[in-house]
Amino acid sequence: MKYDYDIVTIGLGPAGMAVSIMGSAMGLKVCGIERRKIGGECLNIGCIPSKSLLKIAKLRHISESFERMGLSDVPKPELREPFKKVREFLKYVNEKKTIKMFDKVDLVLREGGAKFIDPHTMAVGDRKITGKKIFICTGTSPMVPPIPGLDKVEFLTNENLFDIDELPKSMTIIGGGPFGCEMGQAFSRLGTKVTIAHMDPHLLPVGDLDAAQLLQEELEKEGIEVHNGVRIEEVQKQNGSILVRIEGGSELVSEKLLVAAGRRVNLDSLKLDNAGIEYTGNGITVDKYLRTNHKHIFAVGDCNGYVQLTHAAMHQGMLALMNAMLPWPMKKKFKDYVVPWTVFTEPEVSQVGATEEQLKKRGIKYQVIRTNYEDYGRAIADGVATGFVKALCSSGGKIYGVTIIGENSGEMIHEFAFAMQERKRLHHIMFLQHSFPTMSFMNKRISEMWMMEKMKSRFLRWMCKKMI
Repeated sequence: MKYDYDIVTIGLGPAGMAVSIMGSAMGLKVCGIERRKIGGECLNIGCIPSKSLLKIAKLRHISESFERMGLSDVPKPELREPFKKVREFLKYVNEKKTIKMFDKVDLVLREGGAKFIDPHTMAVGDRKITGKKIFICTGTSPMVPPIPGLDKVEFLTNENLFDIDELPKSMTIIGGGPFGCEMGQAFSRLGTKVTIAHMDPHLLPVGDLDAAQLLQEELEKEGIEVHNGVRIEEVQKQNGSILVRIEGGSELVSEKLLVAAGRRVNLDSLKLDNAGIEYTGNGITVDKYLRTNHKHIFAVGDCNGYVQLTHAAMHQGMLALMNAMLPWPMKKKFKDYVVPWTVFTEPEVSQVGATEEQLKKRGIKYQVIRTNYEDYGRAIADGVATGFVKALCSSGGKIYGVTIIGENSGEMIHEFAFAMQERKRLHHIMFLQHSFPTMSFMNKRISEMWMMEKMKSRFLRWMCKKMI
């Protein structure tokens, strides 16, 4: 059968971008279908605009810090209309940068969502498009919890948050995950009174407890109110404001409500049953090579339910494209690759591998090696002495998981991620020379502390004396 395209990509978020751009660079004929904007959630209404708003808010926070220190002669940044500024950044990125990467891709933009007709054919509006290999990269949408009254009030999600023009005087955030914490700090620093309420026992529930507690302390210092482990019983309007009633009778009243309670996969409009594609409520079912039950159809990124992170989606896109071309012995198993993540609050929180709670549930014995930012000269000199590096390892130096909270943690975590992926141990990090005084030098310090702990062994001490 002759197909219109070698590759058809449904959705041009991070996963679809990776497949489409790489495939076209390889000389393949590629069609990219996107019902909204190129870049998907991340570029347009997710991680990119949120980081822009965080940066603007940080400038205001620094300016206020100077004022408290009596440094009134320090120039103040211009911070009027922050949301308009964010939208201007996004417009520039979309129109001047992103679109250029698709010069070899046939784009079907804003003509409606793709619907399967059969395993090789999909319809977009009145058009029919066939592809030899098909990549589903449809991502996720905000999950709206079934809270009584929530459907009767106007609320914000990441889909409309960056469209507002006026900074609210107060905001309640339902959800203590990455987006809730980031936007809570951003709005608080811009001048909004922020309250976070969620059902999990601590902020960033998939992360380390110690890091979550430290982050909460820092957020509370900035005036953010946090309610952990609470059930929200009702939401209703009250005199032009929004009332959120939590269990125990407490009432949170604010001008705006932001729902940041997780994500749900976007599968409804695809008509997967027409192609016989298997899926569950958690996502499209894939094998270890990211293939669906049809070997020419791949489900990549958030839509397969494995992990909902932009960089994971990009990585899966690369692997899926390779797997679509490579013979069996060379195919790549996507779960063989570790997935680090970072929450871009201040302090940043980064994680790779397991947490203590996860290791305890698995019955794995481990030891904790920890060094604090407040014990490192560079962190003290830079005024960023809040945070720690915490490694969980075996007695032989195998790395099970690492948490870093503090300045530059998002850059520092990659060294541990690479070590875990390549099955390296702590002594390999110790023997790598680290430029001093970088913040990553604390990674080396972790490995040295592990070695010093080993040297408490009487046998090793005896051996050292014999060999000297």
